Amino acid sequence: MSLIEFADFSFKYLGADSLALRKVDLKIEEGEYVVITGPSGCGKTTLCRAINGLVPQFHRGYIAGNVIVDGKNTRESSVAELAQIAGLVFQQPENQLVTLNVEREIAFGPENLGVAPEEVRRRVEELIDMLDLDHLRDKHPHEMSGGEQQRVAMAATLALKPKVLVADEPTSNLDPKSAEAILNLIAELNKRDMTVVLVEHRLDLVSKDASRVVLMDKGRLIADGAPRDVLTSDLCQEIGVGIPKATQLYKRLKKRGITLDTVPLTGAELAAIVQEVKRR
Repeated sequence: MSLIEFADFSFKYLGADSLALRKVDLKIEEGEYVVITGPSGCGKTTLCRAINGLVPQFHRGYIAGNVIVDGKNTRESSVAELAQIAGLVFQQPENQLVTLNVEREIAFGPENLGVAPEEVRRRVEELIDMLDLDHLRDKHPHEMSGGEQQRVAMAATLALKPKVLVADEPTSNLDPKSAEAILNLIAELNKRDMTVVLVEHRLDLVSKDASRVVLMDKGRLIADGAPRDVLTSDLCQEIGVGIPKATQLYKRLKKRGITLDTVPLTGAELAAIVQEVKRR
């Protein structure tokens, strides 16, 4: 069984005129790094909420089909129960920071789940070390920068020991350097065997690490496959998704009759391909 499975799943928020998700079929296996992208309002955030049970447990509305996460149907499981399987990091980190300092923030979730105090302390110290938060441990979350808040929100989510990290555009309000640091951290977590579902528009920074890219438009999944396949399809341009510059150049060269051996996703990959061509 897949770790996450959407089976013919549709959802419409109470009072909304149209479906946020339309007949979604999606399977995500353990250890994958799946990037979800698409234009604003296409249903990406609703998809994230459906994985950790906020849809339909908190956000009410019309629902059809099912979402099964680690064998649990999200219609029948509480958000608290699902948070231990699928941890969600929000687009606005300040919306999920609730305590007075970083230490308490990281400890908050496990304490509320009844985790033993010595285990809570171990998790807090492990995550402070992993996410480089030692200099912030006594600081109030609202005194920190956006990038620092995002790291704290991620630590608080990881403290629940979830199987899946679901991150909904975690870099949308960050400067490029902070964004790159957060995305590198997510890639590192995936390399440590954590399954990742990431909503992101900075495809130049994430496509090299992703195992799959899923394109969404108007509540539907319109493409799902390897990054090099999906990002070279014309669908990206049709729905207004910006692809990495190196991939854009590959497509332009191909139109002029020059086909490179592989599709580059980064400037470094493109440079390596060009050097190889020069050596021939």
